Parts: sequence; structure tokens; C-alpha cells
Amino acid sequence: MSRVENLLIEYPDFKIDIPSWEILDDGVTALWGPSGAGKTTVFRALLGLEPVRSLKWVVDGSDIAQLPTPARKLGVVFQTLDLFPHMTARENIRFAAEARGLSSTETKSREDELISTLRMSSFIDRSASVLSGGEKQRVALARAMIARPRVLFLDEPFSSLDADLKSEARALVKSAISLWKIPTVLVTHDKDDLATLATKISEIKNGKIISERSA
Repeated sequence: MSRVENLLIEYPDFKIDIPSWEILDDGVTALWGPSGAGKTTVFRALLGLEPVRSLKWVVDGSDIAQLPTPARKLGVVFQTLDLFPHMTARENIRFAAEARGLSSTETKSREDELISTLRMSSFIDRSASVLSGGEKQRVALARAMIARPRVLFLDEPFSSLDADLKSEARALVKSAISLWKIPTVLVTHDKDDLATLATKISEIKNGKIISERSA
């Protein structure tokens, strides 16, 4: 497991107080709670987008909290997905691979595997600007995974999808994470996400983790 320690942030009207929290090496650690519980702040702190001097995050023996965001080697699927609209789906994925220094051989091999696992062959060479919500989500996931990050973060990943697409999307995400064995943190308020994906559930309320349980 990787261990988060001293995640302490104090605002005038709110406080994050997480002295210790373990993220599974295998499976999905869900950070679950209502809006305003502090999920997004924790997410941003671990990504390095919210500076926290006291924070220590030991992954494979190294404190990655001391590293700048790119050097933490984390994969992220934001709620807004944030694809480059002028690029095709394939170009979006390859852009991430090139940014992480993957060779063309590695990129092609991993890309082919992700296209198959996430069922993207029918739209992989279409512009991201014309893709459906479900298609964009699969591209965003492939882009986040292609460099095999230390930890994959999913921020409310299904919230923008129609109800009919959510169950298929959850199944595809579960399959990809399981196949590639990437430790994953799922930030969500949706109990259906927990039922399908979570291995461990950490419940957050008022900036504190108030309970933890196996899913």
C-alpha cells in the first residue's frame, strides 16, 4: 500500500484533517462522500495542485509529495475529461505517451491493447470534438493509463454520462484497471460507482475520513 500522512489544510471556514490514509496497491480505493466533504481538495493535494507543506505520500519507498506534479507520474481522468478537441482520439492518447517519453514501439503496443479493452476501434481516428460523452470518457481513460502511472485518479468519472451509459462505462473502466493492475483512487459521491468498482471505501465528511471498509 502507499501511505498518505499529514494531509492537513486549513481554510477560514473549512479544514482537511487526514493524519494517515492508505491507498491500495491492487484495486480501487474509493474516496466517497457528499458534495462539500473535501474530496476535491484531497484530490488536488495529492496531484500537487494544492500545496500542502506537511504532506507525505510514500509510494514504493519514495515520498512523491516532495516532487513537482509531472514527476509524480500520476494518471488523471478529470470530471470535465479535458480532451484536445482539435486532435483525434488517437492523437490525444499519443500526445500523453510522448509527453511521458514512451518509445513509438511501447506507444503502439499499449495503444492497441487499450483500443481493444476499451472498445475504441470504431472512433479512434475521429476528432475528439465530435465524440459522444461515453466515447470521450474512454479516450480520457486511455490517455491517463497509457504511461502506466503510479496511481490512476478518477474524479467523478461517470457524472456527465446519461444513466443508460453509466453501467457500460463502469464495466469498461473496471476491466481496464483490472487488466493493467494500476492502483486507482476513485473520487465519487455515487453509491453505484462504489458497488461496481471499489475494493476499499474511505468515507470522508467535513474534511475527515470517518470510516473505512472493504467493498
